[in-house]
Amino acid sequence: MWTEQNNALKKSFVFKDFSEAFGFMTRVAFLAEKLNHHPTWTNTWNRVDIALSTHDAGNTVTDLDRKLAEAIDKIA
Repeated sequence: MWTEQNNALKKSFVFKDFSEAFGFMTRVAFLAEKLNHHPTWTNTWNRVDIALSTHDAGNTVTDLDRKLAEAIDKIA
């Protein structure tokens, strides 16, 4: 479940191993490019932590962040 904290939507994803986590990040990267909206994220082994906010809107959560979060959930 995405949570809104510090003006960002945040969620952690845990996978079987690094390869699955990296594959997920690759799929998210293609989504982000398509929407021209890029996440702040980290990856440590099988875990990917994502934060979404719209920098052009003053680093706050917008409909674009919600749209990307929904698309990410569909591929997770």
